[in-house]
Parts: sequence; structure tokens; C-alpha cells
Amino acid sequence: MRPAPRRSGKIASAVLLSLILAGCMMQPAPEIATPAPALPENYFFRPDATSGTRLAALMPQDDAAYRTLSGVALANAPSLAEAAARIESARAGARRAGAERLPNITADSDITRNRINTAQFGQAGQQGFIPAEQTSYGANIVASWDADIFGRLKAQERAAIARIDAASAQAQGVRIALLAEIAASVTDWQVLDARAAAIQADVAAANRLAELAGVRENAGIAPGFDRVRAEAAASASRVRLAALDSERARIIGRLVTLTASDAASVKDALAESGGLPEAMPAPDGLPSQLLANRPDVAAAAANLAASDADLAAAARARFPRLTLSGVIGLLAFDPADFFDEDSIVGTLTAGIAGPLLDFGRVGAGIDAAAADKRTAFAAYRGAVFQALGDAEAGYGLVTAADNEARLAVKERDQLQRAANLADTRYRAGLASFLDVLEARRAADASGERAAAALGRASRARILLWQALGGEPGTRPDQMASERIP
Repeated sequence: MRPAPRRSGKIASAVLLSLILAGCMMQPAPEIATPAPALPENYFFRPDATSGTRLAALMPQDDAAYRTLSGVALANAPSLAEAAARIESARAGARRAGAERLPNITADSDITRNRINTAQFGQAGQQGFIPAEQTSYGANIVASWDADIFGRLKAQERAAIARIDAASAQAQGVRIALLAEIAASVTDWQVLDARAAAIQADVAAANRLAELAGVRENAGIAPGFDRVRAEAAASASRVRLAALDSERARIIGRLVTLTASDAASVKDALAESGGLPEAMPAPDGLPSQLLANRPDVAAAAANLAASDADLAAAARARFPRLTLSGVIGLLAFDPADFFDEDSIVGTLTAGIAGPLLDFGRVGAGIDAAAADKRTAFAAYRGAVFQALGDAEAGYGLVTAADNEARLAVKERDQLQRAANLADTRYRAGLASFLDVLEARRAADASGERAAAALGRASRARILLWQALGGEPGTRPDQMASERIP
């Protein structure tokens, strides 16, 4: 009759093993399709394929003001400091995830004093064989280790490493956006200088016309109204010139924010800026290169990889966990006996635990991780087509801005020539003052419009540089090392 308990124990073990295996098979991880987005073979506004322009040539890299301000920004910009801190946070998370796969060793010590009722031990207690008070002294080293047989901790570490890549790519995106904004601000400053020069030329021409009208008025061969109208034209140009100061103030304020510098330093740096650079042709490229060059696409891809690893970790929570632990220590009831050989104690334990009836907890975690992966994939597709749209718009803007600038320069030259001819004819008595004034009024804003159009052409190239990924040769993890502590 004795074998019955052993047989019942085997049955219980078989039932328990079956339940554990059944729990492992429930709620399998769903397969989330992540097909590569289909990209066109070429850009619609593709440039001449024979163009050998480098991507970096689209930026004002030879301008002294840009070099100074960009260097200060890379060293001091708060946005870069914040991005670098996110990278360090992601690295700490990866180190923590990797440490979870290693044994955990702790040490402790204690002194315990117990007082008991000796009467409960009967005659032995009454005769003093059982002490009423007892003090124990202990010190232990405890080690535990999750064997991670099914790879749950490994998947979590893989997710944490992917998040380092995402943070690094995001930091590179911040860096590129910062450089593009500084380049655009320097370009706007150069445009203001060109506009100011054009307006000053208009003021000088109006003043010369007013002086001529005054001479003719004093000679009695022209009415004073001609002089007044010429002076009014000069005053209108001076108003346009004064309006540029508010735009300069906005640019300085924007650069103070970007570079974390004072306004005086920013203005001194802008004083070193040259004129608008020569418009370089747009570099040839392929849409597929955006997947490697664009930081936002790289960050979205890394987040997708992290969500995939999170889903794997959530699915592996269905499986049992094997834990090994051990304790070795010293236990004595007298401090003098603490280091005796007989005070050495130890325990070695192997445990296995897994879900049996969790009432859907693991399944809900898997569903949440699957939804997160779908979200990450949608964000990745969105980043890819955002990059494609930015690049298409960038190439289109360069083409349109170049055409506008060409026509604006042609218009400026034609109107200036017409104004000069009218002035010559007026001095020779072959044209009326009204003809000269109308020609001058038409030519007045043409130089300013041409300068603004040339500035938009330069700005379009900065936008294209940013749309194509900025500086693909710079590794994102170098961003933090470029900053000056």
C-alpha cells in the first residue's frame, strides 16, 4: 500500500507540467508584417545627373559668421545638451538591461535578540535547559541568477540597445536642424545687407533727382512740385530702410536662442558675414539614400526594432523562469564563536515559476506590445514618406527659386537701365520729369526684390541639405563628444 503516495506524486507532477506547458502555448505572439515602403526610382524634380556638387556645398560653409556661430552652437546649445542627456539615459538603460542577465550578489549582516516563554517547553524550560533570552549574530552573502532560458531578459536588452540608436539618431536630427537654422539666419542677415544696399542706392538716386529738380526750380524752368515728389520718393525709400532694423533684431534674437550666446557676441559674429554665396547646383541623389541619411528615418527604424524586441520579451513572459540562488554566511550565538568553523551556514536553491492562471495578464501584455509595434511601424512609414516629401519639395524649391532669382535679376537690370535712360533724356530735355519719376519709382524696389529672390534661392538649398539628411558622414554618437564641457 506504500507505493500509492509515490504514484499520486507522479500524477500531480505530470498535471503540473501539463498546465505549465499549456500556459506556454497560450496567447502566441502575433506576427506583425513590416514590409519595406516602396520608393520611386528617381525624384520628380531630379537635377542634372552630371552635377558633381557635394551635399555640403549647399551650406554657407565658407562664411565666417556661419563658422563662428555654428561652432558656438555645437558647444553650448541647450537643445544639443538635452539630446546628449537622452543618449546617456538610453545607455544607462541598456547597461541596466544587460546587468539583469548577470548574477545579483548582495551582502547583509544582522544582530537578533529573542525572548521566549520557557514555560511552554515544560520540564526542560523550568529546569533552565532552554534560555529565556538568546542573541544571534549573522553575516551572509546572497547570490541569485535568472538563467533566462527562454530569452526574455535578452530581448529586453536588445530593446534597450535599439533605444540607444534611436536617441543617437534623434540627437543627430537636432544637430542638423540647429545647423540649418543657423545657416538660414545667416542667409537672412546677408539678404538684409543686400536689400539695405539696394535701398540706399534708391535713396541716392532719389536725392540726385531731387537736387536736379531743385536746380531747375531755382532756374524757373520747372515747378517746385517736381522737387517735392522726388523728395517724397527718397523719404519712402528711407522708411523701407528703417524697417529692416526690426528684421535684424528678430534674427539676432533667434541666434541668441540657438547659440546660447549674448546679443553682442552674435552681432559681432554677423559683422564678419560676407555677401550671398554663389548658388551651387543641387546634387544628384536617389530616394533610397534617405533611408540611410535621414536621422528621423533612422530613429523610427530603431524604435521599430525596439518595439519588436519588446514584443518578443512580452511573449516570452509565458514561459517558466528558472532561478538559482545561494546563501553562504556565518551564524553564532556568541561573538567569540563568530569565526569558528561550526558557524558557517549555507543554502542552495533552484526554483522554477511560470504562469498558470493569470486571467489574461500575459495576453494583455502581448497585445499591448503588438499594438506598440504596429504604432512604431506606422511611425516608420510616416518618417520615410516625410523624408521623401521633404526631398521632393526641396528639389522643387531649388528649381523654382533659381528661376525666380534669374527673372528678378533680369527685371532689376532692365528697370535700372530704363531709369538711367529716362534720367539722361530728362537732362537733355527730351523727357518730362513725370517720365523720370515713373521710371525711378518702377526701379526703386527692383534691387530689393532681386536680393530677396537670391536669398530665397540660398535658403532653398539649405532646406534641401536638411531634407537629404544633412551630414551623413557624421556619426550620431560623436555628437556628445563634439560639445565642449
